[in-house]
Amino acid sequence: MKKALIIGAGGFVGGYLAQCLQDEFNMEVYATKLANTQTQEDLSFIEPRIYDLDILNRNDIVELLYAIRPDYIFHLAAQSSVSEAWKNPALTIDVNIKGSVNVMDAVRELYYKPRMVIIGSGEEYGHIKEDETPIHEDTKLRPGNIYAATKACQNMIGSIYSKAYDMELMLVRAFNHVGPGQSPIFVVSDFCKQVAEIEKGIREPVMYVGNLAARRDFTDVRDVVRAYGLLALKGRAGETYNVGSGNAMEIRAVLDMIISMSSSKIEVRVDPNKIRPVDVPIIEADISKIHEETGWEPKIPFAQTVREILDYWRSRTGGTDNE
Repeated sequence: MKKALIIGAGGFVGGYLAQCLQDEFNMEVYATKLANTQTQEDLSFIEPRIYDLDILNRNDIVELLYAIRPDYIFHLAAQSSVSEAWKNPALTIDVNIKGSVNVMDAVRELYYKPRMVIIGSGEEYGHIKEDETPIHEDTKLRPGNIYAATKACQNMIGSIYSKAYDMELMLVRAFNHVGPGQSPIFVVSDFCKQVAEIEKGIREPVMYVGNLAARRDFTDVRDVVRAYGLLALKGRAGETYNVGSGNAMEIRAVLDMIISMSSSKIEVRVDPNKIRPVDVPIIEADISKIHEETGWEPKIPFAQTVREILDYWRSRTGGTDNE
């Protein structure tokens, strides 16, 4: 059985990826998380193959790789919040650039060549012109925020490492992925959590929102991790692949969909604190490359994903049910 190592599995995507690699790709899964952070319940099935690791400590990465000897490596560890990146750019640079270089350097030292999938973001494309949508992998990068700039840098360094050192690195630009368990710092989970709290009577019947005119490409996280697995098996070294739905939705339409799933009467108000200093009007992926090379395409309808996120928050929200 092939071994897969997920670096940075303590976040939202880690548990979904671990389950997918085990169930759909028949891999023995190992994972890392930051020390002194609680292991998510959805990772419990791979215990005791969970290790504490800080990617800013390069020697620790080397030791772990030699101990496990993975066939596939999925680099998920990142400071992945755009809003947090504005607040703490230095940390974002350290984790997303320095940490990623540490991981790539550690892999380069191995006596064999594992295949490695490095996760970036659709945010790297930044300010897209009208005639550039949907966004192809060769579209010029114009990062519009700190997080996007660090991920664009990670991608460029990964491409250089792959070619210069003959490494099996596949590079991903993942667009917005959503699903049950995602932090409410992200828009769909935030909206669903607010609605669940309104339904339970622990929040006034008012939704506080940011920019509703922005259009984003949303994909269910379970489809996204399946793409990562296929890229590990079939992706071409040094190549970048978009992973998204190929369909941008206006945030206003997402909000309307979520509210329509509730019987509560809800007022919508704009919260200035939820407005980003710079916001990209539209992000939509061209996913023809990954489809042609791996056969991947998203399968889970967005409405189903939203319903499951809303039910997730309903099950975790106390109070009196007014629905």
